[in-house]
Amino acid sequence: MTFASHALYPAGSAGPVPAPAQQANILWFIPTHGDGRYLATTEAARDVSLPYLTQIAQAADDLGYYGVLLPTGRSCEDSWIVASALAPLTRRLRYLVAIRPGLMTPTVAARMSSTLDRVSGGRLLINVVTGGDPVELKGEGVFLDHPERYAITDEFLTIWRRLLQGEIVTWKGQHLAVEDGRVLYPPVQKPYPPLYFGGSSAAGIEVAAEHVDHYLTWGEPPAQVGEKLHVAAAAAARKGRRLKFGIRLHVIVRETNEEAWAAADRLISRIDDATIALAQKTYARMDSEGQRRMSALHGGRRDRLEVAPNLWAGVGLVRGGAGTALVGDPETVAARMKEYMALGIESFILSGYPHLEEAYRFAELVFPLLPLADTTGRGRREVRNEGPFGEMIANDVPPAERARAQS
Repeated sequence: MTFASHALYPAGSAGPVPAPAQQANILWFIPTHGDGRYLATTEAARDVSLPYLTQIAQAADDLGYYGVLLPTGRSCEDSWIVASALAPLTRRLRYLVAIRPGLMTPTVAARMSSTLDRVSGGRLLINVVTGGDPVELKGEGVFLDHPERYAITDEFLTIWRRLLQGEIVTWKGQHLAVEDGRVLYPPVQKPYPPLYFGGSSAAGIEVAAEHVDHYLTWGEPPAQVGEKLHVAAAAAARKGRRLKFGIRLHVIVRETNEEAWAAADRLISRIDDATIALAQKTYARMDSEGQRRMSALHGGRRDRLEVAPNLWAGVGLVRGGAGTALVGDPETVAARMKEYMALGIESFILSGYPHLEEAYRFAELVFPLLPLADTTGRGRREVRNEGPFGEMIANDVPPAERARAQS
């Protein structure tokens, strides 16, 4: 199969090329907007109650994932409340939680950030979400166009960062004004919890270059990801800064490629054409450049879902935002992840359906094949020799260890 490469940014955006990542941190996902065995149906669907979300968080913690992403928006349970409920029930797991410029003031957001970082023992990560659906945003009371939303994000992050570094802030900008703003209780992490942000437009990349620590992309083909990271790195370099990079993907990994592709087909087997058309109509109303790029990969068509080798866009037929999955056996999925690492990606924010089982499957099958950072995978290593692994044979003989070859 031949996969086309598309030039997505203008020529002349020369700058530093991100260095290949030597190690990876792997994050998982807390599905507060729903979970199940099939997309777009209640059949075999899960009740995403607090006990179920706790199972996923504790599994991710025990398996050694670096952290978990909690989604934001009107289709989700509130991420701050869910993270506050789950953090005391886990030990090392970090929580990537959204601040929303335009929906909250920077002073309140800074106080919330400091508080959750303190009560979690320094386990908060911040996801900056500007928003890309004007209809949803109007329902939240935000009536700003695309450029204005990024302008307010720029002001918001300027204030938020200064507050969490202990400054007393007075600010009067185009969109925001603060007088004698301050955060009295500092965060555990210095200078503040790390900032993650994804924005594919020129305005989004400029905000990333100015403010954030980790620039994120959705799971586009490697050539397109490489282009985007190059542009973002160059924009940051012009401001005297360096970015770290991450990617948001789904994963469908099975012991053979055939099983993995069959699982991908099953995941969308209950979706009819009318449901796909409805979803595509919703995406079309958005002014998010990232969503436009996701939708363009497949065009709402079932016959063009493998958009790069082992990169499958079936999830994006009915799910907004991250819409692509790596599909294959463990060696294949690990190899594709290493291709992204070669571009500079060091953080992978992954998910799979259902999220509880897939958290185990990915960690058990793929973790051993990746060069993981010390902050990922260590849960398994710490208990490796402290308890039983696998079922005893005939109630008497420990099972033999069959380690996967490192690659």
